[in-house]
Amino acid sequence: MKRLISCVLAVSMVGGLTACAGSESKNFTVSYDGIAVGDVSSGVSVHDPSILEVDGTYYIYGSHMTAAKSTDLLNWESIADGYMKTNPVYGQIYDVKDKAFAYSGSKDSIIKTDDGGTHVWAPDVIYNETTGLYYMYYCTTSTFNASNLCFGTSTSPEGPFEWQGALIYSGFTNKNIEATDVLDYVDEDYAKKHYIKGGAYNYEDYPNAIDPTVFYDKDGRMWMVYGSWSGGIYLLELDPATGLVIHPEADEANGVDAYFGKKLLGGGHISIEGPYIMYDEATDYYYLFVSYGGLTSNGGYQMRVFRSKTVDGEYVDMNGAYPEKSAMHENFGLKLSGNYKLPSLDKAYMATGHNSAFVDKDGKVYVVYHTRFNDGGENHSPRVHQMLMNAEGWPCELPYQTQGETVSDKGYSKDDVVGRYYVINQGTDISSDIANPRIFYLNKNGSVDGEEVSGTWSMKDGSYYMNIKMGDKEFSGVFCQMKDEAGTEVMTFSAVGGNESVWGVKY
Repeated sequence: MKRLISCVLAVSMVGGLTACAGSESKNFTVSYDGIAVGDVSSGVSVHDPSILEVDGTYYIYGSHMTAAKSTDLLNWESIADGYMKTNPVYGQIYDVKDKAFAYSGSKDSIIKTDDGGTHVWAPDVIYNETTGLYYMYYCTTSTFNASNLCFGTSTSPEGPFEWQGALIYSGFTNKNIEATDVLDYVDEDYAKKHYIKGGAYNYEDYPNAIDPTVFYDKDGRMWMVYGSWSGGIYLLELDPATGLVIHPEADEANGVDAYFGKKLLGGGHISIEGPYIMYDEATDYYYLFVSYGGLTSNGGYQMRVFRSKTVDGEYVDMNGAYPEKSAMHENFGLKLSGNYKLPSLDKAYMATGHNSAFVDKDGKVYVVYHTRFNDGGENHSPRVHQMLMNAEGWPCELPYQTQGETVSDKGYSKDDVVGRYYVINQGTDISSDIANPRIFYLNKNGSVDGEEVSGTWSMKDGSYYMNIKMGDKEFSGVFCQMKDEAGTEVMTFSAVGGNESVWGVKY
């Protein structure tokens, strides 16, 4: 009788949104009452941040000639910002503007910028182990498909980077192809048959030369992955002695073009951009990150990831698939993060995307991206989240920005992880919708309770690995204790399944 009365009282106190399981009452109402709100905004704006670590200092380089540095991945100091000759990292580009912007990127280029401004976008910096110099790869761009990949070098990660030359051109036509180096690698008949369609650039099949990322594979070879929308994502090998492209032999059956390189994903001018490839020695996988959607706060911008055992693919998602030309691409790629709201955030994070990623010297894996907010504007800020690989080697992004957390290699006790969680599912949609939390209980007996949803969960003894099933969806993930954005210690889980990511936070 006492147990029945306690359940009746619990129901009456929370308006009927409770359930009884054993002696516990369960409240499924989402409320942030009593949870402190914090703001870990970095204080800088670096769009499309690309990460580089040098002797314990982390550098991010971004579009519009921006850059910042940090020693903790949380607090950033701006070291470059904006199109000006006095920009200490990029400014040298103006000394050679007749070369650097000859083809695209300015109002005086052969292909003029569509807004009359200057466009230097999406840089990536790597330390070249052969030459002992820092190499910056970036693009100058004029229209949605007319761009030029270029590179510069410096003795310092803080520049100035001196322009060395152009690498890959896109957006050319019959009238200006002679201004490119395309005909150095393919004959004119081939170029005009494949790269040009109806007198214009064939952007549905061939790439926009933008968003370069350069990396070493596990055998020490240097590669550049690039592309945005248009014909998709492409891969080229680089010569570390010069930093220049090694153009491959054409292999149409395997998607290899003699000028643009190996096609990996996409095409048909469907949203896919910001490619970044990271090799993780612990899993022996190459991870290809891309962004879908439009980059504005309501554009559905989001991060996806594919993986491969070889550097040139195939890169596949959790279903063993990848998007080809004009595919319904929301169905492809593990969605790491999109728009979401969690406890302790004073506003929802929107358009989380265009990321880089890296394995730090201590073995921790991080994803670095910019986010906007649901505040009616387009302001953006970089964020760094730790990722933990699940038992199957898929990345699970932790819910909050890193503040130095270290996962317990021995795992956590059942008492540490059971309880009431705020849970979001990132889904696979590409929209302005926000993933808002629902309440789920992880019970000691291995059951999961939610409002109108039930399931099961388990944890692997002696490790931080976990599995959870909610309804008919199964996810494999990790537990990790960390701080939320207000500095409150919370238990979290992050798990992935069917290309979806679910995050849980327990107070």
